[in-house]
Amino acid sequence: MTAPLQARQQRPGTTYTVHPGAEGAGVVRRTVLPGGLRVVTETMPTVRSAAVGIWVGVGSRDEDLIDAGASHYLEHLLFKGTQRRSALEISAAVDAVGGDLNAFTAKEYTCYYARVLDSDLPLAVDVVSDMVTGSLIQEEDVEAERGVILEEIAMRDDEPSDLVHDEFSTALYGDAPLGRPILGTVDSINSLTADGIGRYYRERYLPANLVVAVAGNLDHDEVLRHVDKAFEGVLGQEGLPSPPRIGGEGAEPNPGVRLIPRQTEQANLILGTIGVSRTDDRRFTLGVLNSALGGGMSSRLFQEVREKRGLAYSVYSYTSQYADTGTFGVYAGCQPGKIDEVLTICRDEVGKIAEHGLTDEELSRGKGQLRGSMVLGLEDTGSRMSRIGKSELVYEELLSVDEVLARIDAVTLDDIRSVAADVLAKPMTLTVVGPFEDREFTL
Repeated sequence: MTAPLQARQQRPGTTYTVHPGAEGAGVVRRTVLPGGLRVVTETMPTVRSAAVGIWVGVGSRDEDLIDAGASHYLEHLLFKGTQRRSALEISAAVDAVGGDLNAFTAKEYTCYYARVLDSDLPLAVDVVSDMVTGSLIQEEDVEAERGVILEEIAMRDDEPSDLVHDEFSTALYGDAPLGRPILGTVDSINSLTADGIGRYYRERYLPANLVVAVAGNLDHDEVLRHVDKAFEGVLGQEGLPSPPRIGGEGAEPNPGVRLIPRQTEQANLILGTIGVSRTDDRRFTLGVLNSALGGGMSSRLFQEVREKRGLAYSVYSYTSQYADTGTFGVYAGCQPGKIDEVLTICRDEVGKIAEHGLTDEELSRGKGQLRGSMVLGLEDTGSRMSRIGKSELVYEELLSVDEVLARIDAVTLDDIRSVAADVLAKPMTLTVVGPFEDREFTL
């Protein structure tokens, strides 16, 4: 069985085997270095690549209104140069070995990662660690990236299928941090300063808030040596890792309609409500339900909206989980004149499952799809790195693949009916982006 991460506060420098794996493959090991820096690895001896990611326990929900967008802004700036490397030298170092170097910012964390040949793992660890620990945050770089981020916001605004998701979060969570866009706003980005972003960086990018996750053809002890060298001068403080972000007040449904007029050729809509948190055991049940409702070509939404009636090219349902709450949503993009029919079908299908649950066939198909998509999604080093890094940072435990499959298999029709009656029967929030000025939509 998997031990809770809080129970793994072993003495700094000692290594804990989280999962023993089989025949040298899938072995997950964890070491806490001085200062609370965690290093987690997973062995994949049959591949010739490795992926390293440094996960930071800070995201857009950690921002105040005054620094909205700072986490994502900082992600850009860490590529602009360190005390040891210029921006060109950072990118050239990884390009020269045919690797990939990138980053992303989410609501509750940020990740910087690289994927390289296994022989080039020491270089990747050094480059990514240097970016995370030695960024200069210079005034000229802040000004240069300000324009880039404003262009990114403009690009989001010009893409209604992206815009509708940010607007739906705002409609669902309101003024709470989860409701704010990760990119920030034009006003907040224009108001951020180099001093403010630098302070945000120094206060939050601390060893206790970091996880170094590595997956691939590797040796854990060698990875530790590379990390220890790369973090030289940063470690050495006393302290334990920051605990996972777990629990909180949660969120209540915020029913209503949010209309964003845009002169587009297609209308985009999301109908949804509050889901479950990432530590709620019902997340596996909701995952099966989501697969059956809108997770594939055989799902109810795809069949009813696209196959039978040809009303939309893209229609699906989705779930997102956070520390204290979650999101359930149904997305569709269609011609403006067909939005009423599409919305009616989406409401009806959600209502049917809320009242009656799934059929035996849908339960079996939903389980199969969820199992297959999860396992197939773990076939490369990048996805394996993401799984162990994210689990270490935000979950209380790292479930093995077999444990996750067992929890999916254990879902019953009664479980489905229970979570459907709870989640899908909640008041709904509707967000529409399209060529509608004074149009009124009803839930």
